[in-house]
Amino acid sequence: MLNVLWAGMLIVGIFWGILTRQASALTDGILQGASDSVTLCLTMLGVLSMWSGFLKIAENSGLLTALSHHLSPLLRLLFPGLPKDHPVNGYLSTNILANVLGLGWAATPAGLRAMKELVALNPRTDGTASRDMCTFLILNISSLQLLPVSILAYRQQYQSVSPEIILGPAILATLASTLAGILFARTAAILERK
Repeated sequence: MLNVLWAGMLIVGIFWGILTRQASALTDGILQGASDSVTLCLTMLGVLSMWSGFLKIAENSGLLTALSHHLSPLLRLLFPGLPKDHPVNGYLSTNILANVLGLGWAATPAGLRAMKELVALNPRTDGTASRDMCTFLILNISSLQLLPVSILAYRQQYQSVSPEIILGPAILATLASTLAGILFARTAAILERK
């Protein structure tokens, strides 16, 4: 469905550019967009490679185990069905801490590893997501951020007068969405047991 939507918007945009005699601006926009997308892909490849390497070093050095130990009370509350000393706890901890610090792109490798481990722990064999998988997804979507590094960097890059002015509203918005997500996950868990 999204492919149809994107294709429709693209076709309408091209026809509108031709009808309004903006063909040169249309061509410039297409070429600039293609250039920007390649640059973004290469940048993200580098960033994801670096953080995946850091994740592997943290895993081999025992840092993930230490992080999961400190976050274990929170993880027990959010994911009561997980084994206590399972490697998934380290990945969950890393993902949560990276998201809290506003490093969503750094949270991606740990999130992918955590979800892979949650799939392996899923007692359901029919392809249905477990409660822990759903809770993790909700937690990632809500994404509590104390410092939205990416947004601050973008605002600084585009010469915002006060890039930090968004900190208060961003913290309140992500706190509200995270609390709503946790409340929803816990309510769903209680209703599932009944």
